[in-house]
Formats: sequence, structure tokens, C-alpha cells
Amino acid sequence: MKKRFFIAILTSFMVYQENWSQKVSAEKIEAMTDEVFIESVSNLRQFLTLPNDGNFPDQIATNLAWCDSAFSALNFRTQVIETEGAPLLFAEKIVRKKGKSVLFYLQIDGQPVDTTKWFQPNPFQPVLKEKKDGKWEIIDFEKLKENVDFNWRIFARSSSDSKGPAMSLISALQILQSKKIQPEYNIKVIMDFQEELGSPHLPKAVAQNRQLLDAEMLFIMDGTRHLSNFPTLTYGARGIATVTLRIFGPKYGLHSGQYGNFAPNPVFEASRLIASMKDEHGKVTIPGFYDGVQLTESDKKSLAAIPENLDSTIVNLGIAAPDEVAPTYQEALQYPSLNIRGMKSAWVEKEVRTIIPSEVIIEIDMRLVPETPGERQVQLLKKHIENFGYHLLDSLPSNAERATYPKLASFKYRLGSQPFRTDLDSSIGLFLNSALNKVFGNNIVNMRTTGGSQPMAPFIKTLEIPAVSIRIPNPDNAIHGPNENLRLGNYREGIMSCLAILTEKLE
Repeated sequence: MKKRFFIAILTSFMVYQENWSQKVSAEKIEAMTDEVFIESVSNLRQFLTLPNDGNFPDQIATNLAWCDSAFSALNFRTQVIETEGAPLLFAEKIVRKKGKSVLFYLQIDGQPVDTTKWFQPNPFQPVLKEKKDGKWEIIDFEKLKENVDFNWRIFARSSSDSKGPAMSLISALQILQSKKIQPEYNIKVIMDFQEELGSPHLPKAVAQNRQLLDAEMLFIMDGTRHLSNFPTLTYGARGIATVTLRIFGPKYGLHSGQYGNFAPNPVFEASRLIASMKDEHGKVTIPGFYDGVQLTESDKKSLAAIPENLDSTIVNLGIAAPDEVAPTYQEALQYPSLNIRGMKSAWVEKEVRTIIPSEVIIEIDMRLVPETPGERQVQLLKKHIENFGYHLLDSLPSNAERATYPKLASFKYRLGSQPFRTDLDSSIGLFLNSALNKVFGNNIVNMRTTGGSQPMAPFIKTLEIPAVSIRIPNPDNAIHGPNENLRLGNYREGIMSCLAILTEKLE
């Protein structure tokens, strides 16, 4: 009896050792993915039904509970990290006690929605669509059981940004668990429920939990692929600073017939100010805005190696010509940007009325690169507005101020995520390229930076580890807007990418 028991234990150990050390081939990764793909789509569909606006604590709590359950089922140890605001969720799986660890970052929250702009009943009731005669039409999810067309898409808020990428990792872990294949390293996961709000409490949480989060490198499961839709690795992200500028006109809206030609309209003043910020070629004219940014010939060579066609990009975007900040799209991403992201004054369309507005609200975002800190860029913008003749306030103007200053505005700003950049030829880059080459060959795009922002600086600076974003969603996914979507083929390749990465040996 003892002998049979010992043999059984030894056999189990040998199987475990074999699963531990086996090299998982590209063919096996593809087969394992396809075996559970429909089930994985169903899991993603269920995940997407949970509203996830980070402004609402009840939505955060629901999503946190879902993630806690998912990782607990994968035999991860989970822990809620409390902050002064929204909590974070940490999950950890120790494969080898003295082994190396990799930290994965998952964004779980999404942008707010305007349900009237979506071509479906509810952005949180995912629909499957296929393209017919140039239009996306809803089809039944049951069709997946008959045939899977990888060009079909799931339309729902956060399908691409970023529950789809999060579920790619979760699905890969579920596959490995079912096949009794151990990952090649210890896994740590940090889940953020307020990324779209700038992750305001993340830096302090990372500093207070440095030992808990300590790892060799950071993999970011967030972001859209390159325009080619090849599997994409991005080694940096721009930071962000936002400004709300409110330009004041009369105390209240005035009848345009009674006071036109007499009371100045703040919209015209706002237009002149906005126009002063950029020249006709799209370059920011604020003195010092681009200071510090220099691209070496080596940088330009690596950027030029990214497969892009300027003409087709222009056609796809529906523009006549690009801004002339840099000669190529990739080079343009290496510079800070200034964008008017929204304006509001009086009423339009069916609500339009004949008045002189009392104010104009201008929402500005500035994308930052490591050479252009947010505080500096904000102060340069503020100085430019003041030099344009504006007296700036931090509240509504008093009667005395209205009588004294012909140009009045309030200026409020917020510093969001900081920029970061990892060297393309670093160990993390070599590791990820080796893993992805296994299943995708040389069809890998390595991008120096992305145009968007990610709250990674706290990890990089505090933990002193490199970070790379693993990009999964299709580039035409309507991120942040109505009708956000995820192509099924991209989701499938996302699962395959995670399997390749999880089974790649970490030296």
C-alpha cells in the first residue's frame, strides 16, 4: 500500500516537473486558445455587463468583487489595498517561493457613456456585430456556436479599454490552470478602478506597498495596437495635464438684438485666444513649449522602422493633411501636444437662441513627454494667456473686477499621469519579443511611445522596474467614444499573446 502511494506521489511529481519545464509550442498555444475561445467570449460578455464608471463607489465595488472572485478561482491570493479614495485589488500567485515575479497592471474602469449615441440598446449589454454593406449590424451570440468569424466585433463600453485585455490575461491563466501548466514565474496583478480619473491615489498606494508589489518588470494590459493591427509593444506613454479655462462676458446672457454691437461677445475673444496657441501648420506657438525634446538619428531610425503609410493614414483619418509638428506620425508622438478637447457657450441646434453668451468654457488637455514636465507646461500656457491680456482668477469675477479688466478668465488645472519611457533594447523588450515571436513571427511592432497616458510612473520610479504595454485591441475600436468595440480576432490573439508570455522562461 505504501509502495503504491509512493509511486503515485512520484508519478504526480514527474508530471508536475514535465508541465513545469515543457516548452509550449505556438501550435499548442493556438489549439488551447481555440478550444475555449467561445467560452472566453462568454466570460468577457458577462464581465462587460458590469457598469464601471470610476466616479461611482457602488460600480467600483461590484467590479472589484467580480475580479476578486475570478482570481480567487485561479488560486491567487487576493488583497484589497485601501486608499483615501477608491480601493485597488492585488492578486498574487507564487509558483516558486524563491522565483522571480512579474507584475501585471489591469485597468478595470471605463469612460462615462452617453447612451443616446450608441447604436444598441445599452452600452453595458454587449452585442455582437458583423459588417454588411459597410454597416455594422447586430447578430446573435449564438452564431458563435455555428461559426466564428474573427472580423466580428463585440460592442460595449470597456470592450477594448480595458476589460478585453484584462480578460485576455484571465483567460490565459484559466487555460494554464485547466491544462495543469505552471507559468514560468510568480505572478502579481494590480487592478485599478479609477484609471480614467487619472488614478489619483495610485502613487501613494504604490509607495506604501513597495514590498508587496516588488517585481522584475511591469506588463501593462492596456492600450490600442498600432495602425497595422500587428501585435504591438509600447515602451512609453505620454503624461497628461488638463486645464479648464472660463472666459467671462456680460453678467448674464443678453438679447443679441438689443445689445449686439454694444456688449462684447466672449466667443470672439475666446476664438482669438485659441487661435494664438497654434500656427496654421499645427505647431504650438507658446514660447518654450517644445523645449528639451531632441530626437537622435538612432531614435529616428527606430521610429522609421515602424510599418506605416502616411497617405493611407491620412485617408483613414479623413483629413487633407497632418499637422507639421514632425514629418511622420511616430515622430509627432515624441513631442508634447496641446488640444482643445471641448467647448461650451450658450445653446445650439434645437435649443439655439438669439443671445450674447455670458461665458465660454474651454477644456484643454496637454500630453506630456519626459522632457516636458506637466507643471512647466501649465505655467507656460498660463503665462501665454496672461500675455494675451487676460486677468486670471480662480473663481467668479466680482463687480469691481468686471469694471476694471476688459479680459477676464478663470484658470484651473490638474496634473494627471506622468510620462514614462523604457529603452527598446532593454531586457523586458527582449523577453516580450522572444515570447511573441514564438506565435506571431516577426510581425511585432515595437513603438517608442504611445500618444495616450497611463499611470505607470509611480511603479517605475518607486519600484525601479521597467514597464511595457502589451497592446491587444484593434486600432479602430472607438476608444472612449460611443460604439467602442473589440474585434474577435484581436481578442483571440490577446489570449495567445498572454499564453506565450506566461510560458516564456524568465532568466
